[in-house]
Amino acid sequence: KNRDSMLKAAAYAIERQIHIVGATAIEDKLQVGVPRTIATLGKAGIKLWVLTGDKRETAIEIGYSTHVLTSRMHLTEVADAGPE
Repeated sequence: KNRDSMLKAAAYAIERQIHIVGATAIEDKLQVGVPRTIATLGKAGIKLWVLTGDKRETAIEIGYSTHVLTSRMHLTEVADAGPE
């Protein structure tokens, strides 16, 4: 825990008045057969849940790409209200 607080303090000290001039992204590809396998599990009546640390939008896209979510499903989003 001390390391985490020290890293956070260092980041706050270094990352001041930063102007981002570029960005990059990495796309993680699904292994071959994952969407088909997940769709087959769903057709067999197996309930699937996905837990991810991704942003909500990314998690939804992953859900569609893995066939855990389909366009025929109703999507309900539950979000944390954050600190009070």
